[in-house]
Amino acid sequence: MPDSPSSARAATRTPALSVDVVLFTPRSGELAVLALSPAGGRGRGRWLLPSDTLRVDEPLDGAAARIARDALGVVPSFLEQSRAHGGARRVADLAQIAVAYFGLTPDAGAARRNAVWVGLSNLPPLAPRFREEIDAALETLRGHVDRLPIAFRLLPATFTLSDLQAVYELLLGRRLHKASFRRSLHAAALVEATDEWRSEGRGRPAQLFRYAPPRRRRQRRGVHFDLLG
Repeated sequence: MPDSPSSARAATRTPALSVDVVLFTPRSGELAVLALSPAGGRGRGRWLLPSDTLRVDEPLDGAAARIARDALGVVPSFLEQSRAHGGARRVADLAQIAVAYFGLTPDAGAARRNAVWVGLSNLPPLAPRFREEIDAALETLRGHVDRLPIAFRLLPATFTLSDLQAVYELLLGRRLHKASFRRSLHAAALVEATDEWRSEGRGRPAQLFRYAPPRRRRQRRGVHFDLLG
């Protein structure tokens, strides 16, 4: 039996594509995600992630940056694609395919009124699609931590080694062995000392460091982590 005109049109129709963005920032000792409250702000229904359909002639990376900027007011310091999913089963009201990105930003405010930072340990009800995207973003992020200088995107230009270790622990969700972490940092040539020091309570001042970009023709080693617990 030949296909009906309506089924033929559906088969040739260009699938709608949604771009979703998982945004992370440090909050109260853990990573927090930017979530959008349900319509009306009454707390009913499932919360959302920043999302929009891909515009005509717009690159995926550009769409992710636009969506993140609209939600945050600034472009994240790190933004990367984490997954794509969809197909025959619709993933949104108007989209058959969703491409998810994740981004990192220092302690930034949210531009949208219904945007709220929520800790990973206390996520609100989310659609399965968005919850899966958060899990995929975390997996991708943690797979990059020992190979890319992601942690430095959450720090000021100068920082103490304790500051840096705290960010690595936050990104990994695990505590690190202090002496091993510092040996690995120096072996990987990731940081360089400055002439500045910062007082931290009653102890002696802590020296400030900065990120050391790789020099040409020099192969950078990854950071080996010894976990505690």
